[in-house]
Amino acid sequence: MSDITEQRKLAAIMFTDMVGYSALAQRNDTLALELLEEHRQLLRDIFPRFNGTEIKTIGDGFLIEFNSALEAARCAIEIQRTLAKRNHDVTAERRIELKIGIHIGDVVHRGGDVYGDGVNIASRIEPLAGTGGICVSMDVERQIRNSLEARFEKLAPTQLKNISVPMDLFRIVLPWERPAKAAGRIQTPETPTNAHSFPFSRLAWVSGIVLVVAGLSLFAFHLLRPVETPLRGVPSTERHPGGASRPITQKSIAVLPFDNLSRDPDNAYFAEGVQDEILTRLAKIADLKVISRTSTQRFKSVPADLPDIAKRLGVANILEGSVQKSADQVRVNVQLTNALTEAHLWADTYDRKLTDIFAVESEIAKAIADTLQAKLSGSEKQMIASQSTTDTTAYELYHRGRSLWERRSGENIRKAITFYEQAIARDPNYALAYTGLADAYATLPYYTATSRYEAAPKAKQAVLKALHLDPNLAEAHAVLGELLHFDEIDLAGSIREFQRAIELKPNYATAHQWYGNGPLVGFARFEEAIGEGKRAVELDPLSPVINADLSATLYCARRYDEAASQLRKTVEIDPTFLYGHYYLGVVLQLKGDLSGAIAEFEKARHLSDDPVVIGVRGAAKARAGDKNAALQALSELDGMHRELYGYPRALLYLSLSQQDEAMHWLERGFEDRDGSNLGWIKVDPLLDQLRGHPRFEALVQRIVAPKIEARQ
Repeated sequence: MSDITEQRKLAAIMFTDMVGYSALAQRNDTLALELLEEHRQLLRDIFPRFNGTEIKTIGDGFLIEFNSALEAARCAIEIQRTLAKRNHDVTAERRIELKIGIHIGDVVHRGGDVYGDGVNIASRIEPLAGTGGICVSMDVERQIRNSLEARFEKLAPTQLKNISVPMDLFRIVLPWERPAKAAGRIQTPETPTNAHSFPFSRLAWVSGIVLVVAGLSLFAFHLLRPVETPLRGVPSTERHPGGASRPITQKSIAVLPFDNLSRDPDNAYFAEGVQDEILTRLAKIADLKVISRTSTQRFKSVPADLPDIAKRLGVANILEGSVQKSADQVRVNVQLTNALTEAHLWADTYDRKLTDIFAVESEIAKAIADTLQAKLSGSEKQMIASQSTTDTTAYELYHRGRSLWERRSGENIRKAITFYEQAIARDPNYALAYTGLADAYATLPYYTATSRYEAAPKAKQAVLKALHLDPNLAEAHAVLGELLHFDEIDLAGSIREFQRAIELKPNYATAHQWYGNGPLVGFARFEEAIGEGKRAVELDPLSPVINADLSATLYCARRYDEAASQLRKTVEIDPTFLYGHYYLGVVLQLKGDLSGAIAEFEKARHLSDDPVVIGVRGAAKARAGDKNAALQALSELDGMHRELYGYPRALLYLSLSQQDEAMHWLERGFEDRDGSNLGWIKVDPLLDQLRGHPRFEALVQRIVAPKIEARQ
């Protein structure tokens, strides 16, 4: 059969089954069909948020494919959480309950369907999940146990039908199944108590008590303990790359994902927006440490162990919240907790018109800053009170785009662009939406086959428009810095933009990441570069790309063991992250482990058609004795789009000991303004073979020397 009609791949497969549907259909066919349709709509709204692809429905169940076990597990948890909330205030007959099974394995796509062991085993696992439960195979549990905020219960070894060997299976213990540890926490998701009024979450129903206690708690807290010092008697250090520990400052906070209490699942993006806007305002305060949303999103389910989450994120305080939007009204519940002592510091409920949501976000940020005794400059007070848009629809569209962009995959970035464009159509003066568009176009070539020639001008146009609308927008200065480095090889200009971004938003992890891993590495300013990379990890500790970029900075500084350790942490966070495997392969090659390097490059190649991955894989194989692999890689690059791809070709020619040909392609890459690869030419260990070559040293001077005096 041809490759066009049959495709084999590794995939995570989810099976779902609606419990009790057949029996209900016999008793009340009309109700059964109504609940079946509601269940399908609920699940189909959730699948895309985790990159799930619906293959087919099987009676009252679904067969869904995911790119990774982690996305499948997170999707399953979100499904069960959504249904638990929905079921809380309905009669027993109207409950919708599912069993979910997940396995990862080889599958074959043929004729619009999926076959193989991955499918067969997932289908056998699903009945063992139990009502409202999730059952996963050992292969899935291995991949997600260090990345998923959940506990696993091992089931007895089970002989599955038509599967020859008994399998180890695990049940995911859902967060709301755990016993509550602290007073004021409930074990089930929040649900309405009155159909004609706003429902109260666990935050709301304790808020009366909290507001009474908060004053006394705050008084005692601030009277007895200096804000800047660690808590006495409580583990209060956070571990940083390189093994160093530092005290957890009391002026540190993580804003956990807000619960969407609206009946419309689409309002989840609105709730995300409220969380993100509060976080963004706090991130502009230099006296605070604020964790980025890409790390806090990993704790999307109702958290049962705030101290553990706080330690993992390296903070003392956690803000929880819920949002309900109904017509032109919105209710926001918030609660601030010192997670290391589980003392409630502050809580409030805001009932406002929808158009007042921006003022509510500013009020919450200001109240948190006051509670944590953060010092605010005049400009910081202005920035946390500013409004990017007054159009609530544009606001929601922007946050949909941002949520997708943060996932750093090709299809999600393309979808993000669509939402940003829709936000701009609603509000042509929405500077943040233009910045989001610039971020998306700037990163698109590194996660898809999109040409840099096509994407970079669009990114530049969008970011310049954003800065025209708001010259003090930190995110815009950061993406301009990235464009100056990657697409214009202007390292000095890049530094100026990153410094301005960090000045405007000290807690912006991406600015620290790009600054350290970009022009500072390019100028061989390694201590500063590593410091910026560690600061980025401190602010976004569970981000795969930020952890990976720190490792790249470390290996450019020839600190290979530290880089390898950092990369293994990255791969634990997300085993499917392309650059985790790519950089780990580079480090293993530099340490002399060619077979290990090739294995990592193969994993990276499986995840992407990135031309640099093609180049390093072919070059590593050539150095291991397979010269034909380098020639095949050169042929493959010849057939890819219209970019010159000078850098990967240079690596391939170096592996064939053809230095002059390698130099030719590096020079062509410079003419092509390929800063993403040549910005590091002064320090790149993969180019050490050329050091001392007159043409190479001249090229280094053309890239770095004319601007080196720009250091500030």
